[in-house]
Amino acid sequence: MDDDLLTQVDRYIDALFAVEDADLAAALAKSRAAGLPDIQISAGQGKFLYLLAKIAGARRILELGTLGGYSTIWLARALPEGGRLVTLEYEARHAEVARANLARAGVADKVEVVVGPALETLPAVIAGAGGPFDLVFVDADKVNYSNYLRLIMGAVRSGSVILADNVVRRGAVLGPAPADESAAAARDFNALLAADDRLEAVILQQVGVKGHDGLAIARVR
Repeated sequence: MDDDLLTQVDRYIDALFAVEDADLAAALAKSRAAGLPDIQISAGQGKFLYLLAKIAGARRILELGTLGGYSTIWLARALPEGGRLVTLEYEARHAEVARANLARAGVADKVEVVVGPALETLPAVIAGAGGPFDLVFVDADKVNYSNYLRLIMGAVRSGSVILADNVVRRGAVLGPAPADESAAAARDFNALLAADDRLEAVILQQVGVKGHDGLAIARVR
C-alpha cells in the first residue's frame, strides 16, 4: 500500500478516536522548541497505550524512556485516583522539559521522573516501588531492551502487561545490517520475549504517521 494512504488512514483514525487536546499539543510544541528529537509516539499510539492501561486496571505503571513526557501524559491519564507512574529518562534536559509538560497537563502529582541511565536507576526504582508494577512500557535505547526485560521480570506479577515499542524497525529485524545495533537488539529482544515461558506475547505490526514499526505486547502468566 502507498505510504501516503497509510498516513491518511492513520490521521482519519486519530481524528475519530485520538484528538489531541491543548495539553498534549503543547507537550509536543514545547518538546520541539527545546530541541528534543521528534521520535515520540503518535496520538493514536498514545490512545492505544491509554486503553491498554485502562483494560489492565493498572494502578502502578513503569515507563522506560520519558523524552518530553507525551506518552507519559497518556499513561498517567489512565491511572485511577491514587495511581502512580514512575518514568525513567537518561537525559536531564529531556526530563526538565517533561516535568514542565506533565505539570501543564495536570498529572505531575501522579508521576515521578527519574534521571539517569535506566540500567543503573531501574534496580533502585524496583526495590523502592513497594510492590509489582501492573503495566510496563519500554521505549528507551533499543540496545538494552533485553537487559531491561530481565530486570523488569523481577518487578511484575501474574497479569501484568509489558509493552515494548519499535521492535520491527521497518522490517530491519528480519535481517539486521551489521551496523544496525538497534535492529539486532530488537531481534534479540523479540526472541527472548517469545522464548520466556512466563509470558504470553505477540507483536502488533504498525504502519502510518510514524512509519513502519511494531509494538510488543506481553502478559505475565
